[in-house]
Amino acid sequence: MKIAITAQGKELLSEIDLRFGRAKWLIVADTERGEFQAHDNKVNLNAVQGAGIQTGQNIANLGVEAVITGNVGPNAFRMLSAASVRIFLAEKQTVQEAIESFKVGNLREVDEASVEGHWI
Repeated sequence: MKIAITAQGKELLSEIDLRFGRAKWLIVADTERGEFQAHDNKVNLNAVQGAGIQTGQNIANLGVEAVITGNVGPNAFRMLSAASVRIFLAEKQTVQEAIESFKVGNLREVDEASVEGHWI
């Protein structure tokens, strides 16, 4: 399965970024092949508005089936849901740990936003 993880850095040992729209990096991992690729999300890091929607669109364009993040706001949630991207929440841990938690079913899938809009 192809998943995206919001991250503070571009390596598997980077901490996940608990922010969705303003995450520094998006790491796309293929859980079956064990491969990953980092995507810079700098353009949305300092966005005045719409960061969650734009990051969600970027993730959908990458063809992922699920995203792992710390929190997701209502606009991003609607965008990801419309693109049939499942959303899983994780607490502070490395990207690699989040991937492993996902693979064994230890992450909570959400069916609504976890924070109000413009959470920083």
